[in-house]
Amino acid sequence: MNYDIIVIGSGPGGYVAAIRAAQLGFKTAVVERENLGGICLNWGCIPTKALIKSAHVYEEIKHAEEFGLNKTEASFDFSHIVKRSRGVADKMNKGVGFLLKKNKIDVINGNAQVKPGKKIEVTDKDGKKTEYSASHIIIATGARSRVLPNLPQDGKKIIGYREALTLPTMPKSMIVVGSGAIGIEFAYIYATMGTKVTVVEFLPNIVPVEDEEVSKHVEKSIKKHGIDVMVNSSVERVETKGDGVKAFVKTANGEVTLEADIILSAVGITANIENLGLEEVGISTDKGRIIVDSFYKTNIPGYYAIGDVIPGPALAHVASAEGILCVEKIKGMNVEPIDYGNIPGCTYCSPEIASVGMTEKKAKESGYEIKVGKFPFIASGKATANGDTDGFIKVIYDAKYGELLGCHMVGNGVTDMIAEAVAVRRLEATSHEILTTIHPHPTLSESFKGATEAAYGEAIDL
Repeated sequence: MNYDIIVIGSGPGGYVAAIRAAQLGFKTAVVERENLGGICLNWGCIPTKALIKSAHVYEEIKHAEEFGLNKTEASFDFSHIVKRSRGVADKMNKGVGFLLKKNKIDVINGNAQVKPGKKIEVTDKDGKKTEYSASHIIIATGARSRVLPNLPQDGKKIIGYREALTLPTMPKSMIVVGSGAIGIEFAYIYATMGTKVTVVEFLPNIVPVEDEEVSKHVEKSIKKHGIDVMVNSSVERVETKGDGVKAFVKTANGEVTLEADIILSAVGITANIENLGLEEVGISTDKGRIIVDSFYKTNIPGYYAIGDVIPGPALAHVASAEGILCVEKIKGMNVEPIDYGNIPGCTYCSPEIASVGMTEKKAKESGYEIKVGKFPFIASGKATANGDTDGFIKVIYDAKYGELLGCHMVGNGVTDMIAEAVAVRRLEATSHEILTTIHPHPTLSESFKGATEAAYGEAIDL
């Protein structure tokens, strides 16, 4: 019952940390109360992308004649779409189980509580309690859908992302509250398959963390998909009497009443830190998150935390990076803290959104003299051949040194391209090096160079 490292939670932070620990020679165990892979693999990143793929294929079939292809009337089986999504999640879940077994990591099923003295107590499904000890305990328990007092989720008429993945039937109408990645992705999925969707956003722009130019473009694009958008608006209260649901929305012009079959609450997440025993051990928290240092140590020696339970971006790839760094530091390796200013973000609606670094507004507020370049996909040969020219790539450079301060992409396929900008920033490459790097043609990726050319007045294809 004694280990070198015990990881509580098997999401993209936890299972990755455990595997890296095993690779480094630590005797390792993972505690999981539900499904291996956590929310990301089972109820988040992966199954939503499966639904998005179905929506995208359906959308392409409807436009097949534009490519010279004959088609019959496009239709779909919603239950089969959901079944495929769950099958994809199940396959990934089994894959994590295989990897843990391959790396000789013990999997302990149950709810864990941390105890003083570098111990944990695990309660299994039958209520049996077992104590384990470890030299190092890593908390990676993730997060869940945030519930607002004025939007109490009942799992039927007012739902979170989990219920949105497994609705038994297609709703005819849906109100999506919140326009971050979760809200916009589900809005796209359901609107594409025929649901009348209205997005309600409290802030002035949808996808508010993005560059303002990107936000405006996405708003225009999703409206073409038939999605209604209400910004500077907030749902004050709801009524669930009768067949559907009513939302009373406060706007700049007064209160508006919206009616729909269902409301999806996508207003953020809440860290899973309750009932973990943090208070008993004395682990410090602030605003619902565990406080850690640059290498994920809590204030109590031997206890660590990574992923959505600590301050910072709640992203799967961030949690994985934190888990690896945490165990490498425990091993005594010469490692550097993560640069949280160089974290890519992706939203998988249509058009897709991908970004890294500063927005144009942030760069100006930070006092930089900047050069901004933009390459629209309508000027791209590959995008034109694909029949999808919606979107652009925008780059922001420091005028003095040529440092890439930020890159913002909108368009289908951009989530697979943003890594180039992340690597450029990581390696501190300059605009000159981008301009002299030969990109393959015809590709969407050459538009990154095209945007850089535009920033320096050297555009060839504009």
